[in-house]
Amino acid sequence: MANLRSPMFMVLCAFQLLALLQSQVSCYTFKVGDLSSWGIPSETNPKIYSYWSKYHSVRIGDSLLFLYPPSQDSVIQVTPQNFDSCNLKDPILHMNNGNSLFNITEEGDFYFTSGEAGHCEKRQKLHIKVGNGTSSAYAPNSGPGGALADTAPSSPIAFGSIPVAPSTSSSSSSGMGARFAVILSAIVGSLVSGIVVIGSL
Repeated sequence: MANLRSPMFMVLCAFQLLALLQSQVSCYTFKVGDLSSWGIPSETNPKIYSYWSKYHSVRIGDSLLFLYPPSQDSVIQVTPQNFDSCNLKDPILHMNNGNSLFNITEEGDFYFTSGEAGHCEKRQKLHIKVGNGTSSAYAPNSGPGGALADTAPSSPIAFGSIPVAPSTSSSSSSGMGARFAVILSAIVGSLVSGIVVIGSL
């Protein structure tokens, strides 16, 4: 049997660990609405969720952070039908602590709205689509024809950094490269560990 405390085995384990750590893991926490808290869009910025959803790419592993006064609002995840009709009954998920974090763990469409009566009708809702390399976020129609403006209003960062959406030129290839690096390092590490074990017999 192999000596698991041998210096050669320890060096190989350290090498495998370093190879795994070198693979890029990029998960972001996106604050929904960026500098604004989750709430009814203001008259000065009625399309905030439309702009936000148009200019952010969300992927598996990312999180959505909804900040709001818990005594005045909440966030619910709803079905597509309830999203379109602003039906707040029977939500999939109800979050009401004022600092709600939703983790993206699978591909698909995710529909969010305020849990407070009347807020959804005032455009406080968000549709996120994740998957197939075309991950994006969508907001409800925001005016005649549902067309969005070509540019979003910019604001200085008031607290901490807000994640920047990855560039579209290499977003899918960098994710594939990171997965490939992890798989390759696991295979190489396993093969080398097996050779060491067999060689020490």
